[in-house]
Amino acid sequence: MTLATGAWYVAVAAASAVVVWKGSGFLDRSSERLARHYGLPPIVRGAIVAAVGSSMPELSSTVLATLLHGQFDLGVGAIVGSAVFNILVVPAASALSRRRELGASRTLVYKEAQFYMLAVSVLLLTFAFAVIYAPAENERLVGTMTRPLALVPVCLYALYVFIQYQDFADHDSESSDSVSVGRRWLELLVGLVLIVVAVEGLVRAAIGFGDLLDTPAFVWGLVVVAAGTSLPDLFVSLRAANDGPDGGVTSIANVLGSNTFDLLIAVPAGILIAGRATVDFAAAVPMMACLTVATLVLFTLLRTNLSLTDREAYVLLATYVAFLGWIALETVGLVGLLSVG
Repeated sequence: MTLATGAWYVAVAAASAVVVWKGSGFLDRSSERLARHYGLPPIVRGAIVAAVGSSMPELSSTVLATLLHGQFDLGVGAIVGSAVFNILVVPAASALSRRRELGASRTLVYKEAQFYMLAVSVLLLTFAFAVIYAPAENERLVGTMTRPLALVPVCLYALYVFIQYQDFADHDSESSDSVSVGRRWLELLVGLVLIVVAVEGLVRAAIGFGDLLDTPAFVWGLVVVAAGTSLPDLFVSLRAANDGPDGGVTSIANVLGSNTFDLLIAVPAGILIAGRATVDFAAAVPMMACLTVATLVLFTLLRTNLSLTDREAYVLLATYVAFLGWIALETVGLVGLLSVG
């Protein structure tokens, strides 16, 4: 019975991941064409349209986990796991898919990287505020995230969009060739529906694995939900990496932009809708620490020659394998960093 149940959850997770990929394709294609049709400037297409399109699975995971299952930590685990996957696996796959090194730029390494690290710090600081100013009774390092606290990272994302806007303030808005607007809006709606349904399948699979193996559900969110919701970012970056000489910059920029959106918008989204949620700071710290280490590894490799070689790509993949090894040790109970409370 246990084996059959486990096989069922594996099948649900696999099928849901495929549907997420398909729905994200609809969403990405339709949103990009609509943005060009309406003549939106590059900053809006990049920081908002593209980010929302590729990050909709992560956004859905946080909202659904919080609203339907009351497990905000699972949503956070999915976001952090997805961010780690994006930082380590996506650039590595993009580099290995090219016949030459994956190029970066000083602007990417310094400006985008620094703001991304700021996003990680502000989110962790927001969690700390929840523990300090709204602590849960009789529970150590557990607090309540409220709407005012959730607005802190949202305001930082607004600053991010403003900064990007300043770099493209002189853009002249021009509408591109006409498209079938009604059809594209319908395609966008279908993509959204597919993503929401599929992400609910991933969330249920993560909860199921947690119940089956008597482990916290958010541990499975770090892997199952995260990998499934990261597929759109993987395919978008792979396509960008092989699109012209500047493909490397575009590919890595997509990863950073998507992760920034996930941390500053997707995480607080469930709280803004539900009103409040409980956050376990003791579990959040090691998760955010892993994300910080992964980010430092990527930026160190990128800064060496402002490029990512095949050898450096394998270093990123090895780091992700180490991350999975840590999660495996948490699952079998040999390490207890995520179960401290």
